[in-house]
Amino acid sequence: MREHRYAPWFAVGSVCIGAFMGQLDASIVTLIFPALQHSFHARLAAVQWVALAYLLTLVALLIGAGRLADVAGRKLVYLYGFIVFTAASAACGFASSLQVLVACRVVQAAGAAMLQSNSVALAVTSVRRSRMRTALGMQAAAQSLGLAVGPTVGGLLVGSVGWRWVFWINVPVGLVAVAAGRYLLPRTRERSRGGSFDGAGLVLFAAATTGLLLAISAASGLGWPSWSIAALLAMALASAAGLRARERRSPSPLIDPIVVRGTVVAAGLTGALCGYLVLFGPLVLIPQVLIAAGLSELHAGLVLSALPAGFALAALTGDHVLPRRWGNRPRCVSGALTAAAATALLAIAPTAPVLLACFLTLLGLGLGMFVPANNTTVMAALPTRMSATAGALINMSRGIGTALGIAVVTLALYFAGGPTTTGARAALAVIGAVALAAALTAVPARTAP
Repeated sequence: MREHRYAPWFAVGSVCIGAFMGQLDASIVTLIFPALQHSFHARLAAVQWVALAYLLTLVALLIGAGRLADVAGRKLVYLYGFIVFTAASAACGFASSLQVLVACRVVQAAGAAMLQSNSVALAVTSVRRSRMRTALGMQAAAQSLGLAVGPTVGGLLVGSVGWRWVFWINVPVGLVAVAAGRYLLPRTRERSRGGSFDGAGLVLFAAATTGLLLAISAASGLGWPSWSIAALLAMALASAAGLRARERRSPSPLIDPIVVRGTVVAAGLTGALCGYLVLFGPLVLIPQVLIAAGLSELHAGLVLSALPAGFALAALTGDHVLPRRWGNRPRCVSGALTAAAATALLAIAPTAPVLLACFLTLLGLGLGMFVPANNTTVMAALPTRMSATAGALINMSRGIGTALGIAVVTLALYFAGGPTTTGARAALAVIGAVALAAALTAVPARTAP
């Protein structure tokens, strides 16, 4: 099968299964909160840890998993990650208490880190460099489709067979993905040099990201006192400073200084963070506004699906529709400016569902142009032997951008006293400003094929 003329695209398709399932799982889980409260007789603040523990673990382990994959082999780590993810998904479905479920979600996130740190790398190393952007567009489209169908699938499962099937559905898909990856994914031909694993660096990195994400989450609705938020931010800053000092003198650093030293890579990672903040902010905001205006949850979900559908459409067809002479830089700038214009239209639009769906589609189209081109810029700026580490950094930026998008909307609605017009416009103003900032991150980008 690896000798087939379409073997590289079969490999990309195999990676897309993991990309699809990762976002499907992320978007489904939030729908089971009421069912978990009823099943375990728990408060919402406690149930939120089912999602929060997963996010914290995932972001903390992404870089370590990417570094391990660059040394040991990306295909190997990816397949073992799917096995861990699938087994943990089965265990989540059998959880007898909320504490056990949260613990299983931590293990599930460890498997997801092994998957996500390699998905971008495997997509780009499976095809010629000239087709890198197309491969990353397919991978981003798969993520977006998972995000789009997640609420519908989750609602059907919870309403028919119960919340445990939200996790059990991962098991058959995981088994198929492991079998497909075993035969379709290419072996790692270029690896980083070996050496001792930087355990201290991983601890410092985990402390920095955990402190930052906990502070963001606490500020956006966990109800923690302000001093604890300040302490978490201080821990994050101190750990980040310690990590920087550690990596400069470590013989085998967790994050090779060459990865983040270049302006192109640093700008691209900032762009990835901005892009996913702009994507996830409206995914939280629009349902709140529509439901408050009297629309049902089902109709709100259908309107919202226009955003990831537009994203998937642009990511899949961009190379065929946009001018061939356009490299990554004009695609990034055009996509980000389109997204900024769409948020401005959303801010002044009435809550008519058809009109909102049109503007959300426009926003998705802009992000579908921006994200694959931005990610290609980062991956093309680094040697192949470091592709898993680079991919892990992109996914880490995505995770932080996601958390910030949720926080921006939650804080804006909190200070506005609910999903009012004032709160929605304040949130969209911030999201639009971030979209403009994303356009600026493309300035240092080198034009790539």
